[in-house]
Amino acid sequence: MSNMAKALVAAISLVSSLAWSPAALAQNYPSKAIQIIVPYPAGDLADVIARSLGQKMSEDLGQPIVVENKPGASGLVGLQAALQAAPDGYTLVMGQMGSMAVAPNVNRWPFDVRKEFVPVAMAYTNYMMFVTNKDFPPKTLRELIDYSKKNPGKVRAAANGTGGFPHLTLELLKQKAGFDYTLIPYKGSGQIIPDVIAGRVEMTIFGFSGLYPLVKDGRLHAIAVTGRERAPTAPDIPTVGETIPGYEALGWFGLFARKGTPAAAIDRLNQAVNKAMKDPGIIEQAKTLGLDSAPGTPAQFGQAWETDYKKWGDIIRSLGLEGSSK
Repeated sequence: MSNMAKALVAAISLVSSLAWSPAALAQNYPSKAIQIIVPYPAGDLADVIARSLGQKMSEDLGQPIVVENKPGASGLVGLQAALQAAPDGYTLVMGQMGSMAVAPNVNRWPFDVRKEFVPVAMAYTNYMMFVTNKDFPPKTLRELIDYSKKNPGKVRAAANGTGGFPHLTLELLKQKAGFDYTLIPYKGSGQIIPDVIAGRVEMTIFGFSGLYPLVKDGRLHAIAVTGRERAPTAPDIPTVGETIPGYEALGWFGLFARKGTPAAAIDRLNQAVNKAMKDPGIIEQAKTLGLDSAPGTPAQFGQAWETDYKKWGDIIRSLGLEGSSK
């Protein structure tokens, strides 16, 4: 090879390496539309979040963001679809704690989510609320726990299935405070609230935003919320942690990408999410939905993910539900 040919090859290699350098990627990304896969049906809370954030992110990134729903198998269908895409930052997943930390511990999945996906940005945390039939004697969490111990097996707690987040929050209360209850698993959530209101079961636990209107109009009685702090819209309802120190059960929503996605793309997406979270319309929507904004770095999101994966995985294993697919 002549000296001129060698120089040409070297120049081409240099240009190619610069084009794919982190700095160049950060400058050029994104150059086309980005897809967000939501592993839940249209209208689900994860879907609402993905669409509202996606719109604001699109304005910042200068490219369309397309949301596609791929529900099924507790999130598995959507995650598998994401794994078919290249790890280039153009296919994301709107994950939530249930699909990324609980379901993978309960179900026999063909892959380890922690080895296949990386965190991009946490968007929100949310909390749940323990409620009882309005005529049920215990009115505080301490009274409920004491009642359950004096009447073992008599407190029937409804939850949508075995091994889901509501069931695990009940079990965490049992482990931390000796709460005694009988789980009444439902195939779906539609009949749970009517049954609690009618007194066919004594209590349940659901997302705060879905239950609070029924508490306000007196059809249900609020015991406590599972978040770190009292809900701004319901400051009279205590947290579980006020009675049982150390108790916390938070859900979360955030974006994930395939492992191997360039760090520059992840950082740019993280910036776009955090910027979107400051939009007045997004802030107001979060209040309406009972969500707490949780901006941060990919590393911070990753730490929260790992902590919850272990925390809830330990409870799942203590119940003998690991790999049970229930």
